[in-house]
This record gives sequence, structure tokens and C-alpha cells, in this order.
Amino acid sequence: MSSPKARELRMNMTDAERRLWARLRRKQLNGHRFRRQVPIGPYFADFACFSARLVIEVDGTQHDLESAYEQARTARLERDGFHVLRYWNEDVLKSTDEVVEDIWRHLAAR
Repeated sequence: MSSPKARELRMNMTDAERRLWARLRRKQLNGHRFRRQVPIGPYFADFACFSARLVIEVDGTQHDLESAYEQARTARLERDGFHVLRYWNEDVLKSTDEVVEDIWRHLAAR
């Protein structure tokens, strides 16, 4: 069952998250099922493919990837067996095909 926070995040996705979701949803990447704004431990992953143990984060300029919070978050996801991919909003919006190809490469390797 979905949490109220997850529902709120899904309803307020960024333009970049919406664009990427359009390419990930409905098993479009060789049958891999992605979920969006899914809770994993105390955190919410923008997108997660549980079968491939892959988390995709779409970050805006407000994200300080060197912050203690982001480092702890990534470490927790990796401890839980996930590989974390991060893309900037701008890259998703301007180079969607390249981002999707990169995700595909990581799925094929897992």
C-alpha cells in the first residue's frame, strides 16, 4: 500500500521526472518494471526497479550530492543492494534518449 508521502511525491513530480517516467513506465525497457516515488527504508526513490536492484534519482540544483544526507541516503540504498544512478534535471530534459540509453546499459549489466 502506498504511503501518503509517496502519493504526494507522485502528484508533484518535476518536469524531468515526468519525462523520464514516460519512458520507464509500462515495462518499456525490455520488460523491466519501474515504480516511481517508492519508499525504500526511510527514503523515497524517484524510480526503482526491484528486479534489477536499480534506483534512479533525478536531481535538481537544490541537491547537494556531497551533503551528509545524500551520502547517507546513497549508502543505505547500496547497503540494501541497490545500485544508484543519478541524473540532473537538465540532462533528462535536454538529452532524454541518452539518459534512457545509459539506464538501459546498466539494466543489461545487472
